[in-house]
Amino acid sequence: MIGIVDYGMGNLFSVSKALERIDVESFISDDPAELVKADGILLPGVGSFRDAMNLLERQKLDVFLKEYTESGGFLLGICLGMQLLFDESEENGPTKGLSLIPGKVVKFSGIDSKDQPYKVPHMGWNYLNFQYRSPLITDVKEDYVYFVHSYYIEAEDQTVVTASADYDVAVPAIVSKGNVYGMQFHPEKSGAMGMQLLKNYIELVEGKK
Repeated sequence: MIGIVDYGMGNLFSVSKALERIDVESFISDDPAELVKADGILLPGVGSFRDAMNLLERQKLDVFLKEYTESGGFLLGICLGMQLLFDESEENGPTKGLSLIPGKVVKFSGIDSKDQPYKVPHMGWNYLNFQYRSPLITDVKEDYVYFVHSYYIEAEDQTVVTASADYDVAVPAIVSKGNVYGMQFHPEKSGAMGMQLLKNYIELVEGKK
């Protein structure tokens, strides 16, 4: 059973429907006492990093997620949920994150190396380039996935970057550190590849990979 964290800023319905499509049972909750019973957890997110952290802290979910992963529980952050896994974000001023993976969240400059403007947010389909091995990408071929974001990760340790996408800079798209994973794109909107990645996460949770 997968627990989906409800802290007020996640696209919970689309994520739960994606799990339903791959025959995975899930529940949505904002209660750590319920979420701790989950075999694995999804942390979706859409919106402001600062607002998200304020809500997590208000509901003591930040403490719960740290304790859950420290005890070996599997966690997958999606979109903003992936950014929350890192140390801090510069969005709306410096804001501390969950510090489960070293690194920070910064905004796309909107100006490329030739001083030409490019569109922010990074929105639409973009190609994934695999960089480091991870059980999350077992049996998955490089392909396009769907992004919507204005901020991206600068990881302290590049070996946590399983896959990246090119958008003026190399954008970390999948991150993996121990039992903590993140996807900057929306797997639930990314067709067959997104579904396979979610299946791989479930198999990790179930101990099959």
